[in-house]
Amino acid sequence: MLRFDVYRDDGPAGRIDLAGAYVFGQGGIPVRADIVADKGQISCMKRSSGACGLMLLWDAGKPGKMLLPTTRLPDRKAPYNLNVELTRARVMQLIQKREDWGLFDYDKAQALNSEFEGVRRLFISSLNCDDPAKAAVAADDALAKAIVLSEKITLFHGDIFLNRRRQSTSAGRAGFGCVVDLLSGNQRYRQRLASGFDFVSIPVSWKHLAPKERSYKWEHVDDWINWAAANRRPVHAGPLVSFDPADVPEWLYLWEYDYEAIRDMIYEHIQRVVQRYEPKLRLWRVACGLHAHNSFNMSFEQIMELTRMSCSLVKKLAPKSVVLIDLVFPWGEYYARNQRTIPPMLYAGMAVQSGIRFDAFGVQVYMGAPQDGMYVRDFMQISAMLDEFVGFGVPLEITGVQAPSNVSADKWDAWGGQKLARDAGHWHAPWNPRLQAEWLQAFYRTAISKPFVESVCWRDLADYEGHYLPHGGLCHSNMRGKLSFKELRSFRSSMRPADESVPDQDEPIEADET
Repeated sequence: MLRFDVYRDDGPAGRIDLAGAYVFGQGGIPVRADIVADKGQISCMKRSSGACGLMLLWDAGKPGKMLLPTTRLPDRKAPYNLNVELTRARVMQLIQKREDWGLFDYDKAQALNSEFEGVRRLFISSLNCDDPAKAAVAADDALAKAIVLSEKITLFHGDIFLNRRRQSTSAGRAGFGCVVDLLSGNQRYRQRLASGFDFVSIPVSWKHLAPKERSYKWEHVDDWINWAAANRRPVHAGPLVSFDPADVPEWLYLWEYDYEAIRDMIYEHIQRVVQRYEPKLRLWRVACGLHAHNSFNMSFEQIMELTRMSCSLVKKLAPKSVVLIDLVFPWGEYYARNQRTIPPMLYAGMAVQSGIRFDAFGVQVYMGAPQDGMYVRDFMQISAMLDEFVGFGVPLEITGVQAPSNVSADKWDAWGGQKLARDAGHWHAPWNPRLQAEWLQAFYRTAISKPFVESVCWRDLADYEGHYLPHGGLCHSNMRGKLSFKELRSFRSSMRPADESVPDQDEPIEADET
């Protein structure tokens, strides 16, 4: 068992927030464990042997409140000092990423390297404290400075490669897209899409297309496909296969225990959809989140077989289209709660090693809802996660990204105001329109700097009914652009050669955004 003493304000912590907390083992893979907080101490009763670490939502002060890990630690009778172990993990990550990113080769990184030495000295001072409460105070100071430095280093490294990409022919290939709301057809909404994005991602949820068995309703998708063709916007579409409850038609649950029947129905569904739209699409999101959503309790082998069958079929029907395997919740927290799922990087590795025919991975990064996969993380964690895809040797598409612009209740989001952004942590300060714009810019700088990232797609254009995250749109429900919409247009323009730059139209900014 792992135990941690938790200190706040020079003494044992009173209330300890365990929202989103989980235990992880080798490779960062979550493991099953019972986590309990009582009297300033956290106890982790894990169900596997070996060294493990704890990930939990932690208020680090100025950098924000976010999910942070300890190092992996062996079991022992005496409790660990959580404050110190969180700092130890961040210092170790700084050492690793400075080496991975070659920051010692850049003269302009000298100031960052000097700043790291200051953080390291603060951390060492915490280790030399005999009083654990005082050690925690010193560790908290070091941790706050280490996270700030982490993001400086991440953006410094990102800007180096971003500038290289701008100067190369690959800059123009970096696509900027947005997922459309099938039910939003007003002219102002479509004007925003046409002026702000290179491509559109059109949802083809099975639940929406076929609410009744073998009875398809194509009109909304047809309308958007035709609009994209008329406006010369490439189309990404998907998911073709997803077991997210939001995508599974109710009638399919009648076959819950008949894998062969479900597989045959998926085969027929893919044929219908792809044959109808194949000439008009650039990319198909084929298998989406099969590793995380296992609504039908399928085995590992069945999930991999469905992935193989689906990708092969789309390759056969649409040989000129990009076939994509989409990963959701890329840190894999869900695996600690449901052992019938698959850790995301294990699933991705198996897809590559088993010879499945596909062209790219997709990954979705959402922050702003208090549920697994959507708690706030800092940018070094985000950048390090994206770096894990390098070893697979295939391009990466960011198929969905979003952060909120407000912390208040939002009755029109996917959860009807039941999940508040403030409960998911925050980056630097509680979420507001300006912070959303700054987060967007930092994310796009980080993602597009990776030479293997082909595109980034924002989830919701506007805070319409049914949008995904609370206040996650780039525009208000009345289509007035937020600061984030203008920031995205500006960044997109900066990635184009001078003769292809995107005209920057002035957007009305509301008083509360300035």
